[in-house]
Parts: sequence; C-alpha cells; structure tokens
Amino acid sequence: MKEEATLELLQRIGSAVCDHVYRSLKNQHTEQLSAVVEDAEEDTIYAIDREVEDLILPILLQEAEALGGIYLIAEGMGSSGKVLLPQGITEKDAKIRIMMDPIDGTRGIMYNKRSAFFLAAAAPNRPGDMYLSDLTLAIMTELPTAKAYLSDSFFAIRGQGTRGFQRNLIDNSTQTIAPSPSRASSILGGFAQIARFFPPGKSILADIEEELILNLGNIEPGKALVFEDQYISSGGQLYELLSGHDRFIADLRPALYRQLERSGTVTGLCCHPYDVCATLIGEEAGLEITDLNGRPLDVPLNLTYPVNWIGYANSRIRQEVEPVLQKILKKVNWIV
Repeated sequence: MKEEATLELLQRIGSAVCDHVYRSLKNQHTEQLSAVVEDAEEDTIYAIDREVEDLILPILLQEAEALGGIYLIAEGMGSSGKVLLPQGITEKDAKIRIMMDPIDGTRGIMYNKRSAFFLAAAAPNRPGDMYLSDLTLAIMTELPTAKAYLSDSFFAIRGQGTRGFQRNLIDNSTQTIAPSPSRASSILGGFAQIARFFPPGKSILADIEEELILNLGNIEPGKALVFEDQYISSGGQLYELLSGHDRFIADLRPALYRQLERSGTVTGLCCHPYDVCATLIGEEAGLEITDLNGRPLDVPLNLTYPVNWIGYANSRIRQEVEPVLQKILKKVNWIV
C-alpha cells in the first residue's frame, strides 16, 4: 500500500468535508441539516451526513486506480456502507481497505453546538475479515462550529508517532501542532468520565462511575474530586485525550446493553468500529486504549459490531484506574 499517498488522499478528503460542513453551518438552518434521510442499521443518517457522500466519492474515484483499487467501508455511504472503486473492481482485488466515519458527532455539529470529526483509517486489503489492528495509518480532522475558524487535524502511520496541524478556515494557512496528552498521575482534580449519553441505563453507568471515583479519593466539603464532560462523539473523546483535556474515558454501553437485554429492556445506540477507526492516532501519541478486559482494543472492521472501549491518558492513570474499574466490572458481571 502506498502509505504516504493514501494519507495525503485522506487528509484532502478531511479538509474538503471540513470546508463543506463549515459552509453548510453558515448557510443552512439547523432544521435542514438535522432532517432524517435514512434509518440505517448502524445509525440514523441525517441530511448533513448525506451531503458529504457526494463530496467524498468523486475524490476517492480520482485516485482509486493509481492506488490499486479501494474497498471503502463507511457509515451511511452507498446502499450498504461498502463501496468499491474504480467501478468494476472486486473486493479481493482492491489494494487498500479504508474505514471511514465522514462526520463523527453529527448530533453535536448539526445543531452548531460542538465540533464533530472526520475519521478515517486504512490498511493493505486482504480477503476475509480485517481488524482494527490491521490498520496502518489514520487521520482525524476537526469539523468546527460556525462560530469557530480553526480546525485541528492529527494523523499517524504505525510506528512513526502522531503528528498534527491546525488550519485557519478563513485564510487556509496552517501551523504544526503536536498531541499533548495529560501527564498527570491521577484522575483526581481533572476531567474523567464514563459515557452515558442517553437512556436506558444512565443511572447504572453513573453508579459505576461514582463507585470508581470514591474508591480513588475522599470527598471534602465544598470541593470536587473529578469533573466530567460528556462529549457525544468518540472522535471528540479521542481528541480530548490527545489534547490533555481529559485523563480517562470509558464507553461501556455494549456491556450495559447486554445486561439490560436480559431483562427485556429495549436498548439504544452504541459505539461501532467506524467510531474508533482512528484509535491508532491515540496509540502512537502514547494513550493507552483497551477493551473491557484490559486488552489492546481490536474489533472487526464492519459497521455494526458493538464496541466497548476505555482510554487512559498515560500508563500512570491506567495503573490508578484500571484495577478498581476491573473489580467493579467483575462485581456487576460485565467481565469474568
């Protein structure tokens, strides 16, 4: 696989999506952008999502033949979420497999509340199932709100560390930036949270989070042990860890939903592989990202697999939090 050429292509698409979303936010009303156009199996597809499909595919098509053929897996893309380029190529003949989430954090950005992210990653294609660990490069590009004008991008090639740049959307100038995960040794006094975006089960997740925190420190009158920030975007959560804003994040919704399903409760939306396709960027920047059992996160590259993931800003944070969290998860029978 031509890694540098593939990375450059994904960066170009990320910038194009960013510019398009930025213009849409400035020129269209929220009701237009938030109109539901499809209830796909993996997630609800909104008008703002559908807009970028017509933007992405022509750019990929321009380079597909030179790169040896592209097998794209992307939320909301095409009729099945899978696209082969150039037309006529077979899945086994494509040289590159790309996983993409064109807009991660749609709900936040379509209401102009908070940045979303373009996420994409690639690997040399091979027949059969592929996994997160097969990905050899990744990129994430910030899609800011209409009131902002700076967009951060981070990217990584496996074994080469994480790099980044910040682009001014007004004059298109760029400057180099670097990831800066927190160096703190404790979550106490910082931002750390378990994701609980919507019912059902919010109270269960809150109880687990509170038990975790109270096992790490004692509450003092008039003070807070830990602060939280529920960023409704896996890419946004990764960005907060990369930027040193958050020290610990856990998304345990699939484990929660398994418990609720046993009691007949209707469950909700959870994280999928395209939401975490840029995990390589975090790993190359020094973040420690695991599954429910503390193993390196590794999930199949498809659109529907339910993903539990836990992110630690550094190894010392992990040493503090993981043993306590594992003990709690065993107690509630989410792990053995």
